[in-house]
Amino acid sequence: MKYLDEFSNPELARHLLDRIRATTSKRWSIMEVCGGQTHSIIRHGIDQLLPDQIEMIHGPGCPVCVTPLEVIDKALEIAARPGVIFCSFGDMLRVPGSHKDLFRVKSEGGDVRVVYSPLDALELAKNNPDRQVVFFGIGFETTAPANAMTVYQAQRLGIENFSLLVSHVLVPPAIAAIMESPSCRVQGFLAAGHVCTVMGTGEYPPLAEKYRVPMVVTGFEPLDILEGIRRTVLQLEQGRHEVENAYPRAVAAAGNPAAKAMLEDVFEVTDRAWRGIGVIPRSGWRLSPRYRDYDAEQRFSVGDLHTEESSVCRSGEVLQGLIKPHECAAFGTKCTPRNPLGATMVSSEGACAAYYLYRRLDLPAEVAHA
Repeated sequence: MKYLDEFSNPELARHLLDRIRATTSKRWSIMEVCGGQTHSIIRHGIDQLLPDQIEMIHGPGCPVCVTPLEVIDKALEIAARPGVIFCSFGDMLRVPGSHKDLFRVKSEGGDVRVVYSPLDALELAKNNPDRQVVFFGIGFETTAPANAMTVYQAQRLGIENFSLLVSHVLVPPAIAAIMESPSCRVQGFLAAGHVCTVMGTGEYPPLAEKYRVPMVVTGFEPLDILEGIRRTVLQLEQGRHEVENAYPRAVAAAGNPAAKAMLEDVFEVTDRAWRGIGVIPRSGWRLSPRYRDYDAEQRFSVGDLHTEESSVCRSGEVLQGLIKPHECAAFGTKCTPRNPLGATMVSSEGACAAYYLYRRLDLPAEVAHA
């Protein structure tokens, strides 16, 4: 299959690893921002194949994982109301709120439905004019254009029983927050290719210059990641801090102008809370005044709902790259994919889920053999 077999070639992977080893003379810590890249790194054992001097730090690039607890609780509150059809992608249904998840709400009689596109939810609203249809709009810049288009279409078609529960977050402010943390160990970044497919690379040069860190836009297949690491290490060894595009088959410098125009029309930048991290200024989107009537928080009056994060779950430290998942005492014991304490153990892009799925030897022996 094109772009799968070619970018998983073992011979080429060995060649790239040899080049990385030949280039590396010092210890370097590199953060992959995207959860999809994290899973690829752990699944293929890339971090174990790299020279010992290179440490991969897993970043906050899992959209499900960074959705704050209070937003999950707002979703649960709305989904449980009579007359509501609550729509979501499947990866959100098992993310724990304070006391339950969307699967539990569904089992208790709530009309919770898995859809494959926000436009499916809009179609439900069109076909059920006597019901309120809500779509759970989460994610980074990657998924935001489709959600923006759906709200735009709802207004254009006059479908008033549709609304969006928005929890969109932005990558560049998160990178800035990571670099400004007193405990930051990151010296270079693999930037998320799919985010840059939408937004382009224009936001990254000021960050690279301000924090003096190389940023290499990287894809998701093994060779993509190895090439991104090679370029990052080369910059670090040479004392450079530039933005490079190692994913040109998908990413253009300008991104997708039509998608960016739609985002600018439907959303406006706002402060956002990140699960386990806290509020990052100007790190998210909300509906702009022109589309505010489609805001589910406003429509269902749940904007003032606030909750406390688990004191046991250390997912916030995992998302900031401060610890590896198996360094959490609850990992694989109190926290498993079947009984998760946090979203990082549930999401298909979560670092904890990746470690649990692909690294059972890191579990306590009695758990690994259970």
